[in-house]
Amino acid sequence: MSSLSQAQMPDRSAAGPLRTKSGWIVALGVVYVIAGLIALSSVVFATKVTVFVVGIMMLIAGIAEVINSFQFKSWGKFLLWLLLGALYIVAGFFTFENPLLAAAVLTFVLGIALVVSGVMRIILGFGMRGAMSWPSVVLSGVVTLLLGLIILAHWPTSSLFVLGVLLGVDLLIVGIGWIFVGFGLRRYA
Repeated sequence: MSSLSQAQMPDRSAAGPLRTKSGWIVALGVVYVIAGLIALSSVVFATKVTVFVVGIMMLIAGIAEVINSFQFKSWGKFLLWLLLGALYIVAGFFTFENPLLAAAVLTFVLGIALVVSGVMRIILGFGMRGAMSWPSVVLSGVVTLLLGLIILAHWPTSSLFVLGVLLGVDLLIVGIGWIFVGFGLRRYA
């Protein structure tokens, strides 16, 4: 076999330990797909779950910041880190207290981020006009921009379902990916 064709072959030795777990990997993918379908069947509930998870992450980050603040010797840095940690903790509790308002804020920030990202990708794409893939960069920027504008145009109503839909779609895509990985490992056995 030539060295070129060997370079194109998948590395079977690296997949060896995973090959025996391919059934578990497929099962994990199925669990993700089921969770994604559940999230998509009740997007308002999935939005609340998403906000709850964000709240937990903010609390953990806030506690870590407060603990980290005691590492500083100067009062200025100590107070700054302590204040930052306290703000994270307050924001985390706020998400638990009023998850729908938190969802509205998160959805608005997401919409703005998508609009800015879309515009930047369009500018980047047109700046790459000599490259072969510039139309795909512009197209992805237009799609991202339109998605952000749609979210903002329907805000605050969109905040009831956008985060839940994104969670459901993400779980579906990850689940399908794990299923393909599991079956792919079996194929290279």
